[in-house]
Amino acid sequence: MIRSRVHISDLREHIGRTVTVRGWVNSLRLMSKVQFVIVRDNTGLVQVTHKRDDGPLEAQLEALTPESAIKITGRVVGAKVKLGGLEIIPEAVEVLNQAAVPLPIDEQTGIEHRLDWRFLDVRRRPAAQLMFAVQTTLEQGMREYAYAQGATEMHTPKLMGTASESGAEVFELGYFGRSAYLAQSPQFYKQMAISAGIEKVFEIGPVFRAEPSFTSRHATEFTGIDVELAWIDGVEDVMAFEEQMLAHAITKVTDTHGAAVREQYGVEITVPTTPFPRIPMAEAHDILRKSGWDPESVKEDLDPEGERRVGAHIQQATGHEFVFVTHYPVSIRPFYHMRPADDPSLTLSFDLLWRGLEITTGAQREHRYEVLLRQAAEKGMSPEPLRDYLDAFRYGCPPHGGLGMGLGRVLMVLLGLESIREATFLFRGPNRLTP
Repeated sequence: MIRSRVHISDLREHIGRTVTVRGWVNSLRLMSKVQFVIVRDNTGLVQVTHKRDDGPLEAQLEALTPESAIKITGRVVGAKVKLGGLEIIPEAVEVLNQAAVPLPIDEQTGIEHRLDWRFLDVRRRPAAQLMFAVQTTLEQGMREYAYAQGATEMHTPKLMGTASESGAEVFELGYFGRSAYLAQSPQFYKQMAISAGIEKVFEIGPVFRAEPSFTSRHATEFTGIDVELAWIDGVEDVMAFEEQMLAHAITKVTDTHGAAVREQYGVEITVPTTPFPRIPMAEAHDILRKSGWDPESVKEDLDPEGERRVGAHIQQATGHEFVFVTHYPVSIRPFYHMRPADDPSLTLSFDLLWRGLEITTGAQREHRYEVLLRQAAEKGMSPEPLRDYLDAFRYGCPPHGGLGMGLGRVLMVLLGLESIREATFLFRGPNRLTP
């Protein structure tokens, strides 16, 4: 008789019956009279209890090693054990793949070495498995909102013939005798889609940044969530879209995983109210000055400490974990950001901070061809490498704007993780290209 697999979380429905469980050996306690094997699948843990009898089953259990993949068939019984008050009395054991010993990592292993053995690290830690379940639900929630707004999901090229945006921080690679570049953003292609008549565009896909940054929030390859919206009245339309999308997605995560996140991470997820607070960059600088920073040290942009201080101030003043910082200076924004008519030294742009960490950059784009040419020239950029991009604005491209959000950073804040390394399956940084 072939028995179908039963997940450990469903064992209570099978008390008194014989079932087959598939999973990994979590731990072994091989006593003089009884053998205890804790088996783990992706739904939980169960104790397998076998009284020694000098039989073949005893020998099989004795030969097991931690993390071996096994199939155990046995009867489910109630028992006074911590693991759900159930145990399995085994009738047959099949070793599907014996794990080598000793294991290369344990509970005390530091993160860099754990990343060398990421498959084991994720397998052995329920919190890590939960993180990917949360990631899936978060993306699902964002897609749901975008679809409901009539957005089209696009898949743009990651190989480019010219360096995108400013040309800095891009990876160059050989391409049939010439150079190609890995896209550091789908920005230009999103805008081409707008010019193609696709009114609302979004993409969830890989982004590459050749930044020699060794911080807890930077990666050389990450997943970006990008949105572009046509026929907007102003940058406010873009911010409203993002805050509603995030509120919808975070609500979905809370409903699906809130209790598990509380148990595994000790984090209470708060669903944000909308609208989020908005402050111009000039006001952010005032906040920093009033918090005790030397005004001479306040730069045009916000550094990580400045972001943390601004975020903390807004949370204390409003109770809100999010804040849009708007109207960044022209000097630190790309040439394609639109500038307000009443103050061309600024841009109609924003960053979104969540608990003091920047998770998004967005703006209204400049859609007028002649203005784009002028602004590119002001940045010292030649129009020729930008020709394919600029051509998209010569034949009636509508007003539009969009945003780019880092999925790893969102997960970092959502789950209270210390590093983006923990919010990524296989992290890529300046010193890490493996596994």
